[in-house]
Amino acid sequence: MNWIFFFKALHIIGFVSWFAGLFYIPRLFIYYTEALDMEEPRRSILTEQFGIMQKRLYKIIMTPALFITFIGGFAMVYLYGLDWFRFSTWLHYKLLLIIGLVAYHIACGRIITRLDKGEKVMTSTQLRLFNEITTLLLVAIVLLAVFKNSLQFIYAFVGLFLFGIFLGMGVKWYKKIRERADN
Repeated sequence: MNWIFFFKALHIIGFVSWFAGLFYIPRLFIYYTEALDMEEPRRSILTEQFGIMQKRLYKIIMTPALFITFIGGFAMVYLYGLDWFRFSTWLHYKLLLIIGLVAYHIACGRIITRLDKGEKVMTSTQLRLFNEITTLLLVAIVLLAVFKNSLQFIYAFVGLFLFGIFLGMGVKWYKKIRERADN
């Protein structure tokens, strides 16, 4: 059996599951935050339900998926060998981005704790922008994994930066549309 293929498949399954959770949990934060502004009993019903959904997503899907991603990734690095790792500069940058992704994951856990205490952590617009961090990290990580070449990655990174600006503008545009619809 070729163990590299096994661990590569495990890595892909892990990060797809992890990213699914990372993309969805900020939406739950947004809904929870918007429910805080509602009248009772709707407020209590929705915040309780969203709180349960957040905790289950984080503990049952996201965190195990993070570990599956790491097991698959580190096993591949081990199987490819230390020399391969040493000369794969793109992988060093990818690992830096993954550290950012883990920090984002931990920040989500802290947001759950604060929301559970009834605190309003950010506005729904700020949470929408927070949600886009995952998108930018995913795009950067995939670009690194695909290009692996510094010059090509620089071009791709400039595109990513412009994409980030576009996403931010899109969130603000969506906010204006929602405000018009509410009036």
